[in-house]
Amino acid sequence: MKAKLENSELNFAFWFHLFITLLAWIGPFLFSWYWMLSAYIIVILQFIFFKRCLLNKSHGLDANRNEATFYSVLLNWVNYRHNPKRLKYWVRVWLYPILALFTLVYQLVFGFKPLIF
Repeated sequence: MKAKLENSELNFAFWFHLFITLLAWIGPFLFSWYWMLSAYIIVILQFIFFKRCLLNKSHGLDANRNEATFYSVLLNWVNYRHNPKRLKYWVRVWLYPILALFTLVYQLVFGFKPLIF
């Protein structure tokens, strides 16, 4: 039997999803802007073409629920009250372009070099 977190299974896919989600946030400090921009574009294209995150289904998060997002599961996990539909819109439309813009400004405008690549 697999452990559950809200509506999501705590399996390898969940932990991998958490890992790459954290990388999306700390990646601008670790990796060069062209790697991060490529990753953000892939995520954005996934939302455009598939209308969902492809990893959600692999850890049991129901894509049929209108507000089901990985971020929503994480915020519920830490008991943070939020509007799931608004969060979904923010994640799918604004979050990754903002992270991409931050990466470009941080590395190209301010001249900070990534730690790894």
